[in-house]
Amino acid sequence: MMFRDCSILTSLAAAVSLALTAPVAAQSGDSRSVEGIAALVNDAPITTVDVRNRMRFIIATIGVQPTPEALERIQAQAIRTLIDETLQIQEAAEYEVTVEPAEIDEAICDLAARNNVPCNQITEQLTQAGVDLSTLRHQLEADIAWQILVGGRYGQRIRISNQQIETQLERIAESASQAQYNLAEILIEIPTTADEGEAQRRANEVINALRQGAPFQQVAQQYSNATSAAAGGEIGWVTGSQLRPEVAQVADILQPGQLSRPIRVPGGFMIIALIDKRDGTTTLQFDLTQVTLPSRVVTDESVRQLERALDRINSCEDVDAEIAGIDGAFSTALGEINADALLPNIRQALDPLGNGEHSALLETSVGRQAFIVCSRSIGGPGVPSREDIEQQLRGQQLSNLSRRWLRDLRRDSTVEVR
Repeated sequence: MMFRDCSILTSLAAAVSLALTAPVAAQSGDSRSVEGIAALVNDAPITTVDVRNRMRFIIATIGVQPTPEALERIQAQAIRTLIDETLQIQEAAEYEVTVEPAEIDEAICDLAARNNVPCNQITEQLTQAGVDLSTLRHQLEADIAWQILVGGRYGQRIRISNQQIETQLERIAESASQAQYNLAEILIEIPTTADEGEAQRRANEVINALRQGAPFQQVAQQYSNATSAAAGGEIGWVTGSQLRPEVAQVADILQPGQLSRPIRVPGGFMIIALIDKRDGTTTLQFDLTQVTLPSRVVTDESVRQLERALDRINSCEDVDAEIAGIDGAFSTALGEINADALLPNIRQALDPLGNGEHSALLETSVGRQAFIVCSRSIGGPGVPSREDIEQQLRGQQLSNLSRRWLRDLRRDSTVEVR
């Protein structure tokens, strides 16, 4: 986590206090508000001190300018996140999940390592910014507890099938020649249908902060509801086929360093930043076995025999045994061949085939030929492994379940914002 000029906080102290105490004073009829209760979550208080510290923390993190409009947005965000964290910690207590101080210490050092700074530098900069260290520790405690809860509740239920992995690999293979994008994302979630307008306003506010120079990584860590938030929003290199169509369309027209408008996606609004872009570097590869029926032995009967034999083949290991009784027919192991090196008619015949499947008999200059796909794969720099894809799919499912659980907690809880 990188902090901008910490002297901003010195000049902001009075403004932040005013932003919080003004609405409290307006509610002088409620003695608890006068005493500094900003919100109640199932009767657990969030104090104005908590909110003020979280505001200082957000300002120190993203480096926004201390305008009245910015302070109002930050106050709303601080209250929202504190409510969610309180709900998460309350749910953790319900399941008797506790987070040890040593685990929080380790998380702080992990955070420092991701931002290439010494472990103690984060705490020093927070202190210089006037931020109570308990603010960061509370946030990390909630994050760790929630990860334990979500993993424990859903981790064993999630099964990523080979078919899901194959489908994803096929999508990547189909877009092997497409451009690739190195992206970062911010997802602003819509908790309920009624909150879409509010979510859009929040997304516009995030865009404004980014355009005013707030670092994308820090804004993502504080505002994004995507699982990538912990990594500053970075999702790495992807192809268009790995993105939602509406996101891929925007990514294609961005130039490196540019920021998108808020994009409406299922469940929220997505903002993407294009870090870099490159031409497709992956290639689709086929491991093939070729079966040939030479012109000199081609007859209607021999063609029918070969077609029946091909239909009995389930893998390349079956080929020689199945064609053994066909006069003149022979097989050739072609090995791995880049799809781009194949003749267009052969490439077209192979595109829809899976492992162990064969093309129709093609008429060629040497007679009749068919091709059996032993395997198909993609190669080139940046190609994800099956393990990478499995982790990505698992993370997406966990993220969806996590958001749904938290949404249910908000709905079923008593939350009063003062």
